[in-house]
This record gives sequence, C-alpha cells and structure tokens, in this order.
Amino acid sequence: MTARISLDPPRSLLFRAVSWHSNRAYGKVAGPLRAGAHHTGVLWACSRQELSVGHWKKLDAQLKTPAVMATAATIGRDWCMDFGYRVSPSQGMDPRKPSEIPAWRDSDVHSPLERDVPAHAEAMTVTPPQVEDEMADRLRGSLGGRALVGLTTTVAVENMRSRSNSALGLTGQGLKNRCEAQPPGASGRRASAMERPCRAGRVDSALPPPDTDWRFSR
Repeated sequence: MTARISLDPPRSLLFRAVSWHSNRAYGKVAGPLRAGAHHTGVLWACSRQELSVGHWKKLDAQLKTPAVMATAATIGRDWCMDFGYRVSPSQGMDPRKPSEIPAWRDSDVHSPLERDVPAHAEAMTVTPPQVEDEMADRLRGSLGGRALVGLTTTVAVENMRSRSNSALGLTGQGLKNRCEAQPPGASGRRASAMERPCRAGRVDSALPPPDTDWRFSR
C-alpha cells in the first residue's frame, strides 16, 4: 500500500524536534510523524498527549503493550504491530508473547489475565463494542479500578492511532526486523543509541518513556 499523503512534509521546528526523538529512539523517523507533520497543530496536540499517555503507570507495561497490539491486530494495522514488537523487549516481555498476540486465544505462553487483556481490547475495538459485564468485573478484580480505566483508555487511544494509520495508508517500517537483526551488544560491542530500546530491562535515560508512542504524534 502506498501512503495517501506525502511522507516528505514541511520541515517545521516541531517536526525536526520530534524527528530527532524518533531517530534517537528507533533509528528512523516514524511514518505517522511524517504524515502528521503536514498539520503542526495536530502534531503538537498529539505529541503532548502521547507524552502524557507514556506516563500512565497504573497498568503494567507488560499488559499495556499487548492491549495496544491486540487492538492494532483487530483493526489490521501492521505499523502499530511493528511498533509493539520494537518496544516490548525494553519492557522485559518474554519474546514469545508479542508474536503470539494475534492468536492469543490459542496461545499457551499467556496467563489467564494476559488473555483477558487482549479480549477486552478486541471487544472494545469491534463495531459495535462487545464488552460484557463479566469481562469488566473480572479485569477490575484482577487489576483494580485505576488500571482498568488505564487499560480501557489505552485501547481507545490505540483505536485512534491505528484507524488514522489505516486511513492514511501507513504500513510497517521494519522496526521489528531492525531489533532482531541488530541484537544489542553483538560481538562484544557497545549497543548504539538506536539499538538500546531492544535491550530487555534497559531504557536509555535520554529517551522518552519506552511506551511513549511517537506513531501517534500526528
């Protein structure tokens, strides 16, 4: 699929700033950033929102990323799936889990709670939404009210991201492949800045929070 808007936008000061962050964190400028830079007001508002979303800590990151990826998988957007694969190692996730999120019902590497989270995301994302009382009660019992609100709002935000990406024709940029092909510290060398997000349990203090989604900054 070809993007439905130029990915060579005007180089405003804001676009240059967020491009620097994206390059520093992921080794390339995210396609949604390039698309969103055509409208500086949207880019600014969504960048601020993403910084806030990245600081929501009531929901464990190892549940937040699967919720985001399950939402993207339901909508069918490979860009957001690609991004989820990229950030999952920095959150200490078992590397098998992200790859099995699209087939979470049949996965034997996810706990019951880790299956309830994508089930909630999927139920929220279909039209009309199909979240049932039993599911919400089970999640509230496992997570608590604050984390349930965080989970639900995270899924809502990801719906906006993935649907925007779909409408603009944005596809994956190989972030998952870059992480797999360039294992941090390979051959005894020090990991570069762009490789550090792949390192399990480590986050470069100079970067935004690991769950800051620059893909939504458009």
